[in-house]
Amino acid sequence: MKKKDFIWLACLAIIVLFLTYPTTHHLFMTATKAHPYLMGFIKVAILASMGEILALRISLGYYRKPVGFLWRFIIWGFLGMAFALVFDVFAMGTLGVMEKGLLPNFSNLIANKFITAFFTSTLMNLIFGPTFMALHRITDTYIDLGQGQLNRIFKIKLVDVVNHIDWYGFLSFVLLKTVPLFWIPAHTITFMLPGEYRVLMASFLSIALGGILAFSKRKKAK
Repeated sequence: MKKKDFIWLACLAIIVLFLTYPTTHHLFMTATKAHPYLMGFIKVAILASMGEILALRISLGYYRKPVGFLWRFIIWGFLGMAFALVFDVFAMGTLGVMEKGLLPNFSNLIANKFITAFFTSTLMNLIFGPTFMALHRITDTYIDLGQGQLNRIFKIKLVDVVNHIDWYGFLSFVLLKTVPLFWIPAHTITFMLPGEYRVLMASFLSIALGGILAFSKRKKAK
């Protein structure tokens, strides 16, 4: 491990300590309930950006700031605000259709909690997931083609962005593999947690997925 690896791990440890220490944990919970959109922005922007940095470290073998890091950070933040809304939409919507008998319901409390979380995760990842992932792929490509400079980004044409994206890889790996094998199981666990922790859990999962994607790219390159 290199010095910068320890710095990255130290940053992650500080975040975990902040979330688990009783006093700061209480502040976190209070802020999340009072300001869900703002906290969604902060949580996802910080942790997902750390995931991108880690992914570059794994794929390149050294640390490098992502191109257009500030714009990526802001986009992750707005996606975090969307998560704060979408997670509740699918959680409450799934409960609604289960109560109407459109999806199975179980009398056993533990089994029902698990199956509710599974249905919520499945519906969200099949309905919202592909749209979110495609949108994020497009915004990242805009930033890459514009070399992270805002004046260049606005000059990029959508057709150039669409043609630049590896849609086969997006469909064959991101959608057909990571969704059923990673996101649905992982978000099943997420939806078994109290609502205040769900966006945070998704933020930590983005770090894990960043590592998975980086290892995949590194293996493909070899």
